[in-house]
Amino acid sequence: QVQVVESGGGLVQAGGSLRLSCTASGRIFSVNVMGWYRQAPGKERELVAHITNGGSTKYADSVKGRFTISTDNAKKSVYLQMNSLKPEDTAVYYCNAELWTGVGGWEHYWGQGTQVTVSS
Repeated sequence: QVQVVESGGGLVQAGGSLRLSCTASGRIFSVNVMGWYRQAPGKERELVAHITNGGSTKYADSVKGRFTISTDNAKKSVYLQMNSLKPEDTAVYYCNAELWTGVGGWEHYWGQGTQVTVSS
């Protein structure tokens, strides 16, 4: 069984910083992509950033230059450093991992989400 667990959310003032962490554990043979999504009230879930096992990254336009995604492949962990936070960054942030468990093909696993609130 695979678990994906996030941590690091919280309340911060505009202009502040937060660092999110996520670790995948369990029967994992390989990791393809790990990333962060967010969902604000009344809005659809959107991609914030992802990173492949080769180190290629993709960012939403709204966070480029402010957020940095990184990974520790050995620990099956992904991190999101969020700087210069804005009130519009307020959302529940979800970690997503595309994994192979040795059975079938690649599958996506989600964490339970962590709340990020940015006050103005």
